[in-house]
Amino acid sequence: MVRTRPEPAPALRPVSRPLPRLPAPRRSTSMYRAVSRRRQALFLLFLLAGISMSSWVTRTPEIRDRLGVSTAQMGLVLFGLSLGSMLGIVSSGRLVSRYGTRPVIAGGTLLLLIGMATICAGSAAASVPVVTAGLCAFGAGMGTSDVAVNVDGTDVERISGRTTLPALHGCFSLGTVLGAGTGMAVTAAGVPAHWHLAGITLLATGLFLYAMRAVPAGTGRLTPGGAGQDGEDGPHPAVWKDGKLLLIGAIVLAMALAEGSANDWLPLLMVDGHGVDATTGSLVYAGFAAAMTLGRFTGAFFLDRFGRTAVVRSSAALGALGLLVVIVSDSAVLAGAAVLLWGLGASLGFPLALTAAGESGPGPTARVGLVATIGYLAFLVGPPGLGFLGDHIGLRAAMSVVLVCVACAAFAAPAVEPRPRTTGTAPVAGGGPAPAPRSRAGG
Repeated sequence: MVRTRPEPAPALRPVSRPLPRLPAPRRSTSMYRAVSRRRQALFLLFLLAGISMSSWVTRTPEIRDRLGVSTAQMGLVLFGLSLGSMLGIVSSGRLVSRYGTRPVIAGGTLLLLIGMATICAGSAAASVPVVTAGLCAFGAGMGTSDVAVNVDGTDVERISGRTTLPALHGCFSLGTVLGAGTGMAVTAAGVPAHWHLAGITLLATGLFLYAMRAVPAGTGRLTPGGAGQDGEDGPHPAVWKDGKLLLIGAIVLAMALAEGSANDWLPLLMVDGHGVDATTGSLVYAGFAAAMTLGRFTGAFFLDRFGRTAVVRSSAALGALGLLVVIVSDSAVLAGAAVLLWGLGASLGFPLALTAAGESGPGPTARVGLVATIGYLAFLVGPPGLGFLGDHIGLRAAMSVVLVCVACAAFAAPAVEPRPRTTGTAPVAGGGPAPAPRSRAGG
């Protein structure tokens, strides 16, 4: 009877069952490699956009002189960039919903490259209409591809389980630093703006062709039934009636104006308002871009410790302090140092407000789309408005409008405080609007 006990031998059978699953890690490794390549491609696309934008910005003083226009007329030229950006941002969401991110990223980036080439031609020919048309195409391409790349980035986050969007927008800021540094160097060397921008166009084209190989098709496209990846279908709710969301929109408007006014006017502000040369103006802009980059890469540290409201309020206070010193100080050195505070202050308000919009209630896509559109109003109205005002009272005094808006954002900061935590949103950061939901954004 005792010999009947050795029956535990069958317990060995379950050990053999997992053996057929051994090939699974190979498939998983292959998937992770594909996601890693896709993430790197998105990094390159954001870097491309940052380099292209800052390369244009650093050459605005020379291009203005070649065109022979006043400050107010230069504001109208910059209006082409703002108008194109608005057209791109409001149409990109619908394009992604219909075609997916890959063709929208490809088409938008290609339009950006065409715009850069047109700006080169307009600068060489000293033609105001050609430069304006090039800026319009450049802005439309950037606005369209920006939303689509962010949608793709949220999909990468969903697949990998890793936060990706803050680093993506940090790469945009890094690109602005690299572009500004290059612009400063070639300006000091006396390289004409059209040759500099032509070289950047060739570099951006190479990055674009390399990156697009790793971007898959179908991401963000609505199913035949009309539902997206976030499960939304049917008409958007009337989110514009939400008072909390409108306060968040006001914060985005102020912070977008703070960032956009520097992108559009900072080199000219230092040249005309503080008497520095064009090379130093480019150096100051590079400092602003570096401060933006630092703020975006380190923002999570402060968010984890102090919370969203405190970070937005502190960011607005820093930005307002930097702007105040730039406006009132007659010292070019002190003003240049204050630009660093301006950049740090402007770095986090925009992306944190977009994240808060996505978490503020039902219909996150519509909410982020509304707030992003409000933010882009700053890019649309800011350049010509500040240009006209600066033509009458000077750019330094005109920046008082930006100062007041940023100061008001500090008082509206509690609006970004999240409601009970929900899944499906991811923090975003960057010089332009990005969706927090995991599908489409924009209109």
